[in-house]
Amino acid sequence: MNWYVIYTKPKWEKKVAEQLVQKGIECYCPLITQVRQWSDRKKKVEVPLFNSYVFVRLSDADRNLVFQSTGAVRYLFWLGKPAIVRDEEINTIKKWLITPDQYEISVSSLQVGDKVVLESGPFQSQQAIVQEINKTSCVLVLESMGCVLRMKKI
Repeated sequence: MNWYVIYTKPKWEKKVAEQLVQKGIECYCPLITQVRQWSDRKKKVEVPLFNSYVFVRLSDADRNLVFQSTGAVRYLFWLGKPAIVRDEEINTIKKWLITPDQYEISVSSLQVGDKVVLESGPFQSQQAIVQEINKTSCVLVLESMGCVLRMKKI
């Protein structure tokens, strides 16, 4: 069984995930806690890490079952086929959300274009390319995950 990405209606991620779980479909909607401010108060709110996306794990034959859930719009496609997310990528996201926000990372004589392997943190053992170094931060490109990581210097 593969992990697929479902595109949902805006602000429907948690509702779609709840409906899928009720139907017995394994899904994952990564959530982060943010402090939101209204005119009279502040409140901690859980919001999706990826707006309008939910990950589902099911067999290729059962892919149409997700459309029985209100709010599921379509699958995310890559090169004309439904995008498949590897298990290790889902595990990396889960690990990243569980661990603390700050890590101590030593940077020694890096130059733009250098390839490095991250030794700690949520992206441990991922290979990255140094894209930018300045006084306050360092930008790394994680090609295997298709994302950019900005590390602030403390």
